[in-house]
Amino acid sequence: MFSGLSALVVEGVADDGEVIRVIARTRDVPVPCPVCGAPTGKVHGYHLRTVTDVPVDGRQVVVRVRVRRLVCRVLGCRRQTFREQVPGLIERLQRRTTRLTRQVSQVVKELCGRAASRLSQFLATPFSYATALRLLRRIPSPAVRVPRVIGVDDFALRRRHRYATIIIDVETGQRVEVLPDREATTLEAWLRGKTGIEVVCRDGSASYAEAIRRALPDAVQVSDRWHLWRNLCEKVLAEVRVHAPCWATVNPPRPGGVHEQTTRERWRKVHALLDSGVGLLDCSRRLGLALNTIKRYARIPEPSANRVVPRYRPTLVDPYRDHLRQRRSDNPAVPVTHLLHEIRELGYTGSANLLVRYLNQGRAEGDHPVTTPRRLARLLLTHPEHLRTKDTDLLGLLTVACPEMTALARLIGEFAALLTPDQDNDDKLTQWITTVRAADLPHLHSFCNGLELDRHAVNAGLTLPWNNGRTEGVNTSTKKIMRQMHGRAGFDLLRHRILLH
Repeated sequence: MFSGLSALVVEGVADDGEVIRVIARTRDVPVPCPVCGAPTGKVHGYHLRTVTDVPVDGRQVVVRVRVRRLVCRVLGCRRQTFREQVPGLIERLQRRTTRLTRQVSQVVKELCGRAASRLSQFLATPFSYATALRLLRRIPSPAVRVPRVIGVDDFALRRRHRYATIIIDVETGQRVEVLPDREATTLEAWLRGKTGIEVVCRDGSASYAEAIRRALPDAVQVSDRWHLWRNLCEKVLAEVRVHAPCWATVNPPRPGGVHEQTTRERWRKVHALLDSGVGLLDCSRRLGLALNTIKRYARIPEPSANRVVPRYRPTLVDPYRDHLRQRRSDNPAVPVTHLLHEIRELGYTGSANLLVRYLNQGRAEGDHPVTTPRRLARLLLTHPEHLRTKDTDLLGLLTVACPEMTALARLIGEFAALLTPDQDNDDKLTQWITTVRAADLPHLHSFCNGLELDRHAVNAGLTLPWNNGRTEGVNTSTKKIMRQMHGRAGFDLLRHRILLH
């Protein structure tokens, strides 16, 4: 039960209910002097120390230890007497045993101050939140060698106001350093002189790229493939919105709701004022709308019909939709009772109300109503093998109706294939950019311009196996740490906790 106290001589154990008290003393063996190192066993006096040990049976354990004050036998030693310590069990000026301090340190490392203090009440090792912070600051930061491959990314201390930079070892995921901002000069100062770094993984930040170039000109910069795909997704959505009047004509438009009618009325008023010579700011004042809203309406040639797609559950009428569509196409005035009788002969077991509701919703007339630009962009960006059959059919109809969407779908598939690292991807990327330049897709042209500005890092990202995935995972863990201590600690304590994890 008290095996951790084997370095002491236990003389007695008393059970006081909530607390177990242990009476012990140190062993009668020579102890080296802390100054000269000469062993001595001559006793000058005795002292009592009270320390807390790990709990037993959910109860606190208090150890009362009698330690010796010894006399150094070496003449001229600066320490004539000294109090003996018990290495590995009791440290100088501590009121907890070493193993209890080690356990408590793990708790405060995970929960920090007040949360660790609350939990300690149930672990029979009570301490205050201030003690938790002292224990946390006392934990030494792990010694980290300069890694060969590092990942650099920023995270928000206060969104849109303050940011910090985290640096990790990409090969092991270990935290290396946390910088107080995301300025290029700060990162450059940290990187300078660390010639052991060969590869740096980062996002598309121009400031990080410049800092790495100045501090480590021979290091290989790798642009993260996830950020490349994310930038492409934004441009694809913009292209889909621009060509909405083309692909949205595949299915007949449904009657617009209140939101669409409001949008068309605002667009009409804005363009009427602009055509009469009224400025943008004056339009904003007259109509009571924000200036950015007026600018958005002024840019579009006509309001887009962004309608929400209704989601229908499967019904008993679905197997007979082709028959209903054919009958209503041949004779639009056919009574519903006749249709009900016909499909019942074919095996329909549902009610007449279900059939009426099905027809009134227009589900027998077309496969799907007009979709939204965001959903079409999602269909274009999803791997074809992961699409359902009806999504594949809808995507085929929409891309065939618009030549630009056909070219966009082909270019997306070609770029997605480049995201698997391969030595030939740099040449394939050049061919892809040339193909994009020849297509009538201006937003993809802008995406290509961004690739060309950071071409060396993009080539490394598409040909080398390194990426910034582990850095993003560390950022996710950092957000959890920040939520635990938001507004109650400074950057130095936050940095210490990040490096400990």
